[in-house]
Amino acid sequence: MPQFLLLVLEGPMTAFGAEAVDARGVVRDWPGASLLTGLLANALGYRRSTREAHARLQERIVFGVRIDRRGTRFTDFQTAALDKDDRGWTTRGVPEGRAGGAGTYDSPHIRERDHVADTALTVALRLAPAEEAPTLEEVAAALDRPARPLFLGRKSCPPARPLNGGFVEAESLAEALLSAPSPFLSPTLSSDAPPVPSVVLPDGPGIDPRWERIVVSDRRDWIAGVHAGSRVFRRGTMERRL
Repeated sequence: MPQFLLLVLEGPMTAFGAEAVDARGVVRDWPGASLLTGLLANALGYRRSTREAHARLQERIVFGVRIDRRGTRFTDFQTAALDKDDRGWTTRGVPEGRAGGAGTYDSPHIRERDHVADTALTVALRLAPAEEAPTLEEVAAALDRPARPLFLGRKSCPPARPLNGGFVEAESLAEALLSAPSPFLSPTLSSDAPPVPSVVLPDGPGIDPRWERIVVSDRRDWIAGVHAGSRVFRRGTMERRL
């Protein structure tokens, strides 16, 4: 029976990036494959220059998400005073300057960044093939003692608890999420019944056709340094067994 690692993602703020539009950094309710790849790679101590290792790790990740507490969305309005002589760090290892005339920098740089406050998710993931390094056990150990600090999206979004939620054995992603503990579920203010969490799974055979169909671009081309392609996920509730 396949083994799944549970990730417990809870924080005062999260920023699971979606498809950005101009200066607006939008987010989704759950992390995509590229974010999970970066999270695990950071724990394992990968460097930005090890692009092939990132790409291979992303190829192996199979995951589903249970949204235990949805949280509240808000937008952070940001401004920054830029100067022509400013230099920025790049992944190429060479400082990058700024172009344009002096008048270009008379006004501040303005952007908006979406976040979600007080959210809690459970991610079930496995690596295929399971025997290839890093193994799921090595990933779990890295989450317990990460090589570098871990964040739930942006650096302003530290986790509120350890990310390693332990292992479960299950026949499928859906069953792994069904069997995972639900430490965040509590009665709502208007009802004695706990809220029913929603589940997000990659589309495939056996998925309830009534579930919401969502097309996302969540995989990164780590060699080119851009996101590319799209795939389909389905979102439904835990009460709908697969």
